[in-house]
Amino acid sequence: MRGRRVRKDDPEYGIRRRLLRNREELTVEKLTDTWNRLIDLGKPGEQILTAWIAKETLRDLLALARTHPPHHQISQRLWAFYRWCADADIPELHRLAVTIEAWWPQFEAFLHTGVTYAASEGVNSAMKLEARNAYYGFRNPHQPTRPVTLCNRPDDAAS
Repeated sequence: MRGRRVRKDDPEYGIRRRLLRNREELTVEKLTDTWNRLIDLGKPGEQILTAWIAKETLRDLLALARTHPPHHQISQRLWAFYRWCADADIPELHRLAVTIEAWWPQFEAFLHTGVTYAASEGVNSAMKLEARNAYYGFRNPHQPTRPVTLCNRPDDAAS
């Protein structure tokens, strides 16, 4: 919006954390205050509000996971999300809608089964981080300085 990071005296600074919260976690007073402060900012505030509503619309769609929703309910919420993104004059929301469309089979599988790879991806990320730390050496002198083996196979013991 300003070509720089937000600063403490910027009007949107005070509501930045509220925009990360879920709609149902905000009180009516906080939601009204956030809405009014964004509208008072003019066009940039309206764009922020539009993006926040798009996030909440996508959350409404993803909230159907593990509820065994009928197909028409998924279609209605997906259409509402696409419509909101299409009507917005924000290129980032158009790209988000295109991304959701490209990955729709995976999203639909998640909505019907509720199964994700989040836990295994988290473990994989932690293992890669530790391997990288081990390769470049640990900063703590009490830690081992040589690379560690993440997986001990029986044939590794012989070498």
